Amino acid sequence: MRSAWRLGAALAAGALHALAFAPSTAWFLQPLALALLVGLLSGQTVRRAAWLGGAFGLAWLGVGLWWLYISLHDFGGLAPPLAVGALLLLGAFLALYPAAAAAGFVALRPRVPAAWAPLLWAACWLLSELARAQWFTGFPWIASGYAHTVGPGAAWAPWIGVYGLGALSAAWAAAGAQAALERRWRAALALSAAVALGALLPQSFTTSTGNLRLSLVQPNVPQSAKFDPAQIDRNLDALLAQIEATPAGVVVTPESVLPLPLAYLPAEAQGRLAEASVTRHLLVGSFLGSDEAGWVNSLVGWHQGQAQYDYGKRHLLPFGEFIPPGLGWFVRALGIPMDDQAQGAHQRPWAVGGQRLRPLICYEDLFGEDFVRSAVDGPEAATVFVNASNLAWFGRHMVQDQHLQFSQMRALEFQRPFVRSTNTGATAHVDHRGQVRARLEALTAGTLVVEVEGRSGSTPYARWLAAWGLWPLWGLGLAAVVWAASRRRSTPVAP
Repeated sequence: MRSAWRLGAALAAGALHALAFAPSTAWFLQPLALALLVGLLSGQTVRRAAWLGGAFGLAWLGVGLWWLYISLHDFGGLAPPLAVGALLLLGAFLALYPAAAAAGFVALRPRVPAAWAPLLWAACWLLSELARAQWFTGFPWIASGYAHTVGPGAAWAPWIGVYGLGALSAAWAAAGAQAALERRWRAALALSAAVALGALLPQSFTTSTGNLRLSLVQPNVPQSAKFDPAQIDRNLDALLAQIEATPAGVVVTPESVLPLPLAYLPAEAQGRLAEASVTRHLLVGSFLGSDEAGWVNSLVGWHQGQAQYDYGKRHLLPFGEFIPPGLGWFVRALGIPMDDQAQGAHQRPWAVGGQRLRPLICYEDLFGEDFVRSAVDGPEAATVFVNASNLAWFGRHMVQDQHLQFSQMRALEFQRPFVRSTNTGATAHVDHRGQVRARLEALTAGTLVVEVEGRSGSTPYARWLAAWGLWPLWGLGLAAVVWAASRRRSTPVAP
């Protein structure tokens, strides 16, 4: 009975953890939920710890990713039991990472002095999050550090980034659990001070490069109508009219806003785009390539009547944009258009109006390590990041706010503004401090016109990430685990 109670408590703690992320601003739920998990691990065997960590992860990612059901059922056509089953299967796979962290911690905890236990937990948690972020193409959605785009932890973002923040919070959580269970307060007080004192660190690393007006288009085309041949002409006409109504400046559309590859776009539509670009810079979502070479999810820059620039997405989404080996049958059953795309090659910024715009398509903004070189000083350094997305596949609730929160974290890490143009939301302007300055209402057609201040300069996180990638964090985590494993078992497992 006690084991069942602990399993239920781990599920509850995981659900609580999910509620720390956007649209909630209750960042404190994140370390609280982790502290509950660490407390539940006390006195457990390695096997039971793995089950508890897995239950925590299943609830955390099941609650946080429930919106995938919409794409699987509403658009993929899977029957409800199959859609729920697929979602649970994904959650169970992703839960293997926190399960491994919990098992590793319990296995190694007897080998380290009590004072070092919070740091051991932080190392195990860090390694699990890095593995989820990078293995099997990576899927770091709602990694624990993202909860800290608000609160005292945010000041650490330009120094240690989202995964460093997750590790710091994990150590803080474990110290809190230790204080509650063992009355050891020194580590809890020290880590509380470390989190709070982050605000005393230097916080200004970039300087202004001037302002640029951008018009962020939100067409609000239902996903069911986006690729419907009977509605393509009407949707295309509405989009072009929306672009033509924007003021002069830079106009940004969502990804794949043109439902046909650019080469197949009717001549009249191409003519209207060219005409609209005479007085504007247009960054338009489309597909470039060919049937032979493959189609690339792209953003095409138009000015003075012609296409002058293109950017191709490189970090593709499993199942939606490329087919994992052996799973073609599943992807084909979902009937997703353009489900096996090619990777883009052009990753340079677009120089416009004295600024350098660095595009990112959809969930590419989760992988700061992929584009960090655009956030360090140099002739190709971006001054503004531009995200173009289409989240209509997943409904409105949670997913839009979560994705916006990822852009906020990148803005904090690199101290660059982010603008987002999306089909149904969240179309928004995030400044270099991670603050949302303007946002369109979700599920409405409109254009958000913003004045964006570009920035140049490099944060400490951007500099070391560009030089070494995430290897310093991997090294710290592995060093702590190896050190613990090399010690003799010298302390009993806490009761």
